[in-house]
Amino acid sequence: MMARILVAEDDDNVRAFVVRALAHMGHEVTEAEDGGIAAERLAEAGGAFDLLLSDIKMPVMDGIALALNAAASYPDLTILLMTGFADQRERAHGLDALIYDVVPKPFSLQMLLEKVDDALHRRPLVLPSLARAAMG
Repeated sequence: MMARILVAEDDDNVRAFVVRALAHMGHEVTEAEDGGIAAERLAEAGGAFDLLLSDIKMPVMDGIALALNAAASYPDLTILLMTGFADQRERAHGLDALIYDVVPKPFSLQMLLEKVDDALHRRPLVLPSLARAAMG
């Protein structure tokens, strides 16, 4: 499934890695180096993206503000956030209704691609605690 994906990430190396990987999978990728630029790209495209993949900690507009902004304007947009900070992950939990999931950094390429694929297909998330309880 080819998707239009907007990647917002201020770390050049991480952004290049993610963009290359997604493009290699056949996706059409637009990149933004901060949340403000990502919001502009979204507006220019009229929200015509299948997925917003954004880091949380970024200059200008962070990923949480970007997600709130994007979800308000484009309720059909699937949003996936990434962060290497536990406190940022906690902040994102308040957005459970708006975002698909938060990918912890550092992530492997495999993990990222699987998570993006799950998000694009809107597969129900399997919460680790529930999975453990079920396996019990």
